[in-house]
Amino acid sequence: MMPSMRQTRPVASKLPRPGRAIAVENTRPEKEEGLQTKRSPSSPQGGPKKRSAFGDITNAHKNKQLLQKKKEVLKVPVKKPKPVQTGGVTKNNEINLKKTLKKITADELVSELVKPENEEDKTSPPTEERTCVAQLPTGIEDIDKESAEDPFVSSEYAKDIFTYMKAREEKFLLPNYMETQNDLSKDMRAILVDWMVEVQENFELNHETLYLSVKVVDHYLAACLTKREKLQLIGSTAIFIASKFEERCPPCVDDFLYICDDAYMRQELVTMEMEILRKLDFDINIPVPYRFLRRYAKCAHANMETLTLARFICERTLQEYDFVQESASKMAASCLLLALTMKGLQGWTATLQHYSGYQASELHPLVKRLNFLLSHQPDEKLKAVRCKYSHRVFFEVAKLPRLDMLTLEDALRS
Repeated sequence: MMPSMRQTRPVASKLPRPGRAIAVENTRPEKEEGLQTKRSPSSPQGGPKKRSAFGDITNAHKNKQLLQKKKEVLKVPVKKPKPVQTGGVTKNNEINLKKTLKKITADELVSELVKPENEEDKTSPPTEERTCVAQLPTGIEDIDKESAEDPFVSSEYAKDIFTYMKAREEKFLLPNYMETQNDLSKDMRAILVDWMVEVQENFELNHETLYLSVKVVDHYLAACLTKREKLQLIGSTAIFIASKFEERCPPCVDDFLYICDDAYMRQELVTMEMEILRKLDFDINIPVPYRFLRRYAKCAHANMETLTLARFICERTLQEYDFVQESASKMAASCLLLALTMKGLQGWTATLQHYSGYQASELHPLVKRLNFLLSHQPDEKLKAVRCKYSHRVFFEVAKLPRLDMLTLEDALRS
């Protein structure tokens, strides 16, 4: 088990060294008094020069000269031309024109004030909400309509955000990098991820931080040959980077050195952080299944227990190297479909197909692999995820009975 975080040590006050004088405020009151008195012109320094230090920087003396010139220009009397005498008819026309303009302005103001609320401006473009509803096919539910008034959800941008993240998956496809890692194995990676799950629990980090840190580890290992001695350093540094990206108050460097049992120095962690970011081109906005899973669960109107079961299945895949090449959106859709099947709920609806972009038949092979993962006898060394989701806070979903393959195939066909 991971040790708890160290308590912050109180900072002791710094005592002065013997033999050194202690600085005391206001030790020269005569100097302050001297600053308040004006220097006489007969003093060695001469008369006081106002803003002499700032004059060269701010050009205050030049501005003062310009201001004085403007004042002199304003003082010059300007001869006003004599008004041209007009006839009585022309003068009356001018007065009538002014009264007419005032009347028109007042009438327009009153018409704007009494304008009915339901009257729309014909020149204004249609709202985005109506445009989205018009574009949805028949039978597809608008899942963002209910949260349209919540500014924290950003429902008007949700569809574009997930379309963008799904398009970015093509950039972050992982190769089979274990073939080139001579000093590492799949089991070592699984143990590292299991430890990272414990760190996420102890630090009470977001689940997005855990998923992103595992992705950072995989992409770094795909780019660099690594010795097994550096594997824990890479894992802790990946959590450190992901915490800065996802958390409001990320843990500090000393916390990560502590969870590694002081096996690494501060400079090693900082150096590893710079190396990982350079290898990843400072682009760590990697799509993770957890975000897609919440989106798809909203489409299915899944309750919290069903969503937690899908999260448990998805988190189990983090430890398995055989699933690293699957895209985040497809993994999330398959985990939700398996969770819905295990709970005996509705299958892959038209709304889910529309928002995920996957048909049910495309997900069946991955769903069967996930079910085999749950049914397979787990490794005793990898127990962090199972212990985590065996708690009542997570509805004890890790203890739910598994589906046999025949029952699963029948459920998928129906």
